[in-house]
Amino acid sequence: MKDDDKNLDKQTVEQARQRRLVAMHLQDIEDNPLDAGEIAMFEMFEREGWPHEKRRAYILDRARSASLVPAAE
Repeated sequence: MKDDDKNLDKQTVEQARQRRLVAMHLQDIEDNPLDAGEIAMFEMFEREGWPHEKRRAYILDRARSASLVPAAE
């Protein structure tokens, strides 16, 4: 297992959570709040202790999948 694949320790997860809360507040100020699904996704990352690289890969995969959905005609 690579070092990047190891789950984050509790202190690092808490630091990431605090940064997320600040970022969410700033998004609210800009009138661009996270929706319930986005919040749940970040909470899952924290709960599971996912490393940052795994989080980025997950988000990029979801974005690519969403962009492949054909437009309604």
